[in-house]
Amino acid sequence: MDVAPAETERIAPVTGADSPNRTAERFAIAATDLGILWDAGGGRVFALFGDTFGDGWGGHGAGPGSADWRSNVLAWSTARDLSGGLSLGGVVTRRGGGAAQVIPSGRREVTVVPNGAITVDGVHYAHYMSVREWGEPGHWRTDHAGVAVSHDDGRTWSRPRGARWKNPGGGSRFQVGAFARDGEHVLLFGTTNGRHDLPYLARVRPADLLRVRAYEYWDGAGWRGDEDAAAPVFDGSVGEMSVGYHRGCGRWLMVHLDEPRRGLVLRSAPAPTGPWTAGDVVVSGDEHPAIYGGFLHPWSLDGTADGAAGAPGDRPGGFDLYYLVSQWGPYNVFLTRTRIEAR
Repeated sequence: MDVAPAETERIAPVTGADSPNRTAERFAIAATDLGILWDAGGGRVFALFGDTFGDGWGGHGAGPGSADWRSNVLAWSTARDLSGGLSLGGVVTRRGGGAAQVIPSGRREVTVVPNGAITVDGVHYAHYMSVREWGEPGHWRTDHAGVAVSHDDGRTWSRPRGARWKNPGGGSRFQVGAFARDGEHVLLFGTTNGRHDLPYLARVRPADLLRVRAYEYWDGAGWRGDEDAAAPVFDGSVGEMSVGYHRGCGRWLMVHLDEPRRGLVLRSAPAPTGPWTAGDVVVSGDEHPAIYGGFLHPWSLDGTADGAAGAPGDRPGGFDLYYLVSQWGPYNVFLTRTRIEAR
């Protein structure tokens, strides 16, 4: 069964001073982006945001180095009724109050931006990129990407050196990434630094998540232990991405930024390796300028998130897909719903 988006609705802001969560007042989050969502266990979803600003933020875009800047912050939610928005129950806090930066950064790094995350056996893993320099919109250069790990429920994170994809020539294919689970493997979809390249696929045993040398890469026909052998899983332009298996429709779903198509695109496939559909634009940049992100809510993939109080997320003939979308202008994050129909 293939799937097709029927209609998309922006539900509510998740972050910002005027959001229902009042994140500026409660967490010193006046402006932020991304919001990578994953099931953290214990009836919680974690939300990992990118460059974050507090009091004194200028009101448009990001600008590291001022306004209570943190490279990343972590919040959590237990909400299953998403009809009115995604409520945040709390954040990892710093001394004195407000959200703390959780994935550490070094003095020579411009920023450390999260890309994707997953929990395996109670341990949290986040794929991140170490930004060396920003370029024109949609272009940047990383020093490396890596996997950060937390053994204390997300409060503190480390960045093992053996869990890094170095990027000296700018061509490493896993500088922006998204984790997903597929049976006995953890999958990592990736692309090069920026928002204009093809998508690739790697896999690893959960016990080896922090060993880059243990990853295998899809070469179009099988798995090989050489990143340079990785072949694109489809032909298209990919920025930030989010991937998961929807048990109700029996297909893999991917939401990703597609700058040539000026929006967020939804694709589906019977297997992680494909074949992936050409995809449909579900959020248009013409309607919401300078959008990016598109991070799937994990509970809308298994039908346990509700579209209305007391109503199941999956309904006859289709289902509701929830995800977080960033917009540069307000520089905040919005919960978005797309109704999906079978075809």
